[in-house]
Amino acid sequence: MPRIVTGLTLLLSTSAHAIVGGGAPSTEGLGRSIVTIVGSRGNFCTGALIAPRLALTAAHCVQPGAEYKIVEYGADRQPSLKDVKSIAIHPGFNMQAMSGHRATADVALLQLAAPPKGKTPATLGLPSIPINVGSRFTIAGIGVTVRGDGKSGGTIRVAGLVATGRPGTLQIRLVDPVGQGTREGLGACTGDSGAPVFEDKPSGPVIIGVVSWSTGPNGSGGCGGMTGVTPLTLYRDWILQTAQKWGAGL
Repeated sequence: MPRIVTGLTLLLSTSAHAIVGGGAPSTEGLGRSIVTIVGSRGNFCTGALIAPRLALTAAHCVQPGAEYKIVEYGADRQPSLKDVKSIAIHPGFNMQAMSGHRATADVALLQLAAPPKGKTPATLGLPSIPINVGSRFTIAGIGVTVRGDGKSGGTIRVAGLVATGRPGTLQIRLVDPVGQGTREGLGACTGDSGAPVFEDKPSGPVIIGVVSWSTGPNGSGGCGGMTGVTPLTLYRDWILQTAQKWGAGL
């Protein structure tokens, strides 16, 4: 528990910068589904509410051997820790593949002890197929705005990115539409792992994937270059089955 508190302390002071690169703060709209996950090993990640007591995140965020909590902020912005009842990690997840920026089932579900206050579940969906280069997506997360500065995290921010490379049902790589990943721009950073990736549909935005990893410009270490996404195409059925097993129909 002390490390969870440490992670909380890092999130308490927020910066006016970005997701990285100028992402806009948003507590409304897409931001209403975003939850903060902290672990007893000192890590923090983003999750998205997809049912009143069900959060979607990345598998690498909630590995066995640690305790995880949801952070809830009161009207005075003071945080409190809320219990996670159960965690389900997709059985196909491979940490080595994820660490090497290769496609894997980087998807997990958290069953929460109680619905987070002031939050609204987002709609679960699938990416439109085929996924084309230039297709637009929106990420929403609580990660740091300055790499290495934990205190710059904790504010929900959104950023519009576009698909690059050869996007498909196993992995989608996103870049800032302006810099195209060649210079520092918008992108996921530390703490944005597990963040939902939204695609606009006629009925409104739906979650089509989760953030798995990031790079700096031109594939360098860090943030602001490329954002790696695990699409839900192959994993949505597992999510629905797990939710049903927990009594949370989607």
